[in-house]
Amino acid sequence: MSETRSNQLEVTREKMIKCAIEKGVLNNETIKLSEELDQLLNDFQYTDMSDIETKIEG
Repeated sequence: MSETRSNQLEVTREKMIKCAIEKGVLNNETIKLSEELDQLLNDFQYTDMSDIETKIEG
């Protein structure tokens, strides 16, 4: 995983946890951050799988 992507995941995760502690897990901002983190993780997984397929085919 690239350092930038890793950093972005970590920052978003920390924001989500802080928001959940301060505002609750059902707060709209917490949910939005959770969805953002999910999307980042999905993007990473898709990219990672594409890289593996490219290496196998190449």
